[in-house]
Amino acid sequence: MGLTSNKVLALAVTLAVVCFVATVWLWPRLSGRNWRAVLGRIGLLMATQLVLFASVGLAANKSFLFYGSWADLFGQEQELGVVVDHSAGKSGVKVVGTQRLDVPGGQRPQVGGQIQKIVVAGARSGVTSPAYVYLPPEYFQPAYARTAFPASVVLTGYPGTAENLLKGLKYPRTAFQQVKDGKMRPMILVMLRPTVAPPRDTECVDIKGGPQTETFFAQDLPAAVSATYRVGTKARNWGFIGNSTGGYCALKIALHHPERYAAGAGLSAYYKAAEDVTTGDLFHGDTRARKRANLLWSLDHRPQGRSSFLVTSSREGEGNLKGTLAFIKKVKAPAKVSSIMLDSGGHNFNTWNREIPPALVWMSGRLSAS
Repeated sequence: MGLTSNKVLALAVTLAVVCFVATVWLWPRLSGRNWRAVLGRIGLLMATQLVLFASVGLAANKSFLFYGSWADLFGQEQELGVVVDHSAGKSGVKVVGTQRLDVPGGQRPQVGGQIQKIVVAGARSGVTSPAYVYLPPEYFQPAYARTAFPASVVLTGYPGTAENLLKGLKYPRTAFQQVKDGKMRPMILVMLRPTVAPPRDTECVDIKGGPQTETFFAQDLPAAVSATYRVGTKARNWGFIGNSTGGYCALKIALHHPERYAAGAGLSAYYKAAEDVTTGDLFHGDTRARKRANLLWSLDHRPQGRSSFLVTSSREGEGNLKGTLAFIKKVKAPAKVSSIMLDSGGHNFNTWNREIPPALVWMSGRLSAS
């Protein structure tokens, strides 16, 4: 049983309940002053507290994925990283590993699809970033051998890891289930974090003298993926979705690059680039670039393309409600906007897991394979 599995968490919670009940039941018998009674009380208290802390720790780790496995937790993960050399001016995708989806029959790609770990090198931006690609089962089935698929870039927040998209937010599993239930069409997911120059938060900005993050996401990434997988190169073939910082990036890239992305979905997104100790100086005094990075300003002052937008918030618990309502109001034709408004929900995985299934269905409905 894996560190982040539901079975491990359920076992720890069950043991905590058992230890609590045992403590209450046995305490009268251990009320004596002899050394055996004292050691018994100490043992019960220590065991109860140990499994209680383990339960809380496992629950926190499952939500935030501090450690992905037992080997990772105990420092036994010794596999070295893969160095990928890229010639200047060359772009491309290199597959460095594969894994299967944890579904019945998932060992066969034709049944469960496949998750590929890749490294993407951008020719224009000079950025090289790891990512995961989810290929649906249909991608491997003979009936679809000549079929192209729509694709969506999926970003975490800052400073999240791409693994969060697989385990905590369960994008591949959710997409698999939505297709199985007939709610959406098969779609390729390209999953990574917005931090292409860690530990710096670049806010998907092309920084003067620094990382060209916007160019990487707007041009290099879709071009490299389309050259490697059966994905078209038209805007209608590509979508962009993310949460928090990733949500801001998704909306920003779709807004400023309608020629590349037909749709952008921001889950708990904010609407102007953050500027703090994690970002450093993003704009170097360029007022025009700073204004452009403010999506509400851009909607008012720049032409709007044919992109479709999805924004999400909660009436209680989210800090982006006011900005989200303003974004909705400012979107004008030919652009279109949709929203998910929860009654309550915080800036966390639980909220996003409630929004991801309908967001994927929405995205599927706005993309085309051809």
